[in-house]
Order: sequence, then structure tokens, then C-alpha cells
Amino acid sequence: MQVIDLTMQIYDGMEVYEGDPEVKIEVVHGYESHSWKLNRLEMGSHTGTHVDVFSHMHRDKETLDDIPIDRFFGKSQRVSLLEEYPIGKGLFFIEKVDIMEFDKLIKAKPSFIGGNITEALERKLLKNNVLCYTNLINLDKLPKGTDFMFYGLPLRIKEGDGSPVRAIAILLDE
Repeated sequence: MQVIDLTMQIYDGMEVYEGDPEVKIEVVHGYESHSWKLNRLEMGSHTGTHVDVFSHMHRDKETLDDIPIDRFFGKSQRVSLLEEYPIGKGLFFIEKVDIMEFDKLIKAKPSFIGGNITEALERKLLKNNVLCYTNLINLDKLPKGTDFMFYGLPLRIKEGDGSPVRAIAILLDE
């Protein structure tokens, strides 16, 4: 079994989407004063590697608390724009995917999509109940056309529109 970490590191002052809150991480308690360390984290819900849920772009759609936990993991494949997509799997793209791919993607009925997708396509996918994972790293390490298990579990944020995740792929031994 091989585990591939698909998660960006979160750090103080990291680059964020224009207009999103800055990331601030500061030590509140240190070893010297309290014999333990505790950091304060300040960031937006769409910081670093994260999942966008349906309410992110659609007012009357489901929030994090409405979506069952089993929607955030499953059998997946890395695919390219030029091929047919396997039905019912999570799909991961390295290339930038735009609105032209929408009909083909919806026909595949993925539970989630990860990779470099345009905002216009993300809006349509979320409207059609497809979760979107963004700011993933190491996608080039995923084998093409081979099933793997993907896990991208969000924090349990009440009425959340998205959440940072620790995203991993587990390559299944044949």
C-alpha cells in the first residue's frame, strides 16, 4: 500500500485567493510559560487544500452538516481531458478543466472532482451536487487510469460552505 499526500502546507502569511482572509498562525502558549504549545489559527474556510460544498456558490444548497461523511472519500482515478471518464468515481485532473467539459463530467456522475478547474465549471458542478477539491498537490504522482482510494475529510463546521482538508490517496495493491 502506498499513501500519497495531496495536501498543501498551511502557514502564516501564505498566499490566498484574492479577497480571502489572510492566514495568521501565532503561538498563544509556549513550552516555557505553560509547558505545552498552543497555536491560534486564523484563516478562511477555503484556505489551502480544501473542499467546496454546494452552499459555497448556491444559497439554498446543502452545507457541510447536510452532507454525509461518506461523500468525502471513495474510489477514484486520475484522468485526462481527452478520455472518457469512469462512471461513479472521484475524478482528478492535472490539466486545467473548463466549462467545455461540463456535459462529459456530469454524465460520469462523479461524487467529487479534484484538480485545476475554472470557477465557472466549479459553480456548475456544485449546482449538480459534485463536491470540488482544490489546491491539491502531487497529482502527478497518481497513476493514470488506475483506481485508488481518495480521502478528503472536512472539519465539522456548522453550516460550513467548505473546509480545509487533509487529502490523501491510497494506492491499492494489486
